[in-house]
Amino acid sequence: MRDAFGERMLGTSGLVVSELGLGCMGMSYHRSTLMDRDAAIALVRKAVDLGVTFFDTAQVYGPFTNERLLGEAIAPVRDQVVVATKFGEVDAAGRYVRSSRPELVKQTTDASLARLGVETIDLLYQHRVDPDVPIEEVAGAVKDLVEQGKVRYFGLSEAGAQTVRRAHAVLAVAAVQSEYSLWWRRQEQEVLPVCEELGIGFVAYSPLGRGFLAGSVDEHTTFDSGDNRNTLPRFTVEARKANRALVDLLRTVGAKKGATPAQLALAWLLAQRPWVVPIPGTTKLHRLEENLGAGAIELTSDDLAELNRAASEIPIVGDRYPGEVEQVTNR
Repeated sequence: MRDAFGERMLGTSGLVVSELGLGCMGMSYHRSTLMDRDAAIALVRKAVDLGVTFFDTAQVYGPFTNERLLGEAIAPVRDQVVVATKFGEVDAAGRYVRSSRPELVKQTTDASLARLGVETIDLLYQHRVDPDVPIEEVAGAVKDLVEQGKVRYFGLSEAGAQTVRRAHAVLAVAAVQSEYSLWWRRQEQEVLPVCEELGIGFVAYSPLGRGFLAGSVDEHTTFDSGDNRNTLPRFTVEARKANRALVDLLRTVGAKKGATPAQLALAWLLAQRPWVVPIPGTTKLHRLEENLGAGAIELTSDDLAELNRAASEIPIVGDRYPGEVEQVTNR
């Protein structure tokens, strides 16, 4: 049994974070049950008490409301935490538009600083690649922000390997954030190898498959109208019924290790690379505590081999995003 909770450096950047972070999106955006503001603030502060130092938000979450929420929550503990946010999915007025024009990047970053109530954003990601703006120009804009002391580190979200290389040549990329879990492993083909080569950390969002791998969602679950899982092919009733086999596997293997399905799924990610940091989101204290327990689960090479072999025999039904959305990711 190793220590229950530790720290990891994102690649060779020097940016050290807790080995599990907290994705804050679902507290106020894209989920069935949005949290009461006071409860959300209390959850973030409890996470800090439990050892979490890495918190993830974005301009588009709301838009803007999630940044304000996180800013209020971390105000008393700013010196203890690493704050990550993202630009490029909304304009300065909060209208949905994919744009990383340098002038807009700088304008919206100033607004993020104000909403978060911080002098410097620890990690600033481009939320999605903008096909109309060369990544070198985007990296150059963030480099200006770094030189001005408004940003510490630069990151990319859902960027392909060649985009990562091109950006890194202009400004060191500290982290790539993309979806990664036992039911979405495409990052292993090109992105993780280039991260390893260049000394870039990897932040895994949706490490529990938007709740599915935790066993909290099945074919009988009903989502509220505002929950984006209603639009995801992997969350149709038929897909959920078929994909339950993967949760059953996690439950079976987890029982041997004294772990819940969620803990096993997170422990599997932690075992992939020492610079991979999952950021599961939750709105419930008991789920937060459960997730953080993954740090105490030690998986041997035999455990990993068994899990990988069994998982490879389970066909996952449904794309992760609708076709048009999927086509614009991983450029």
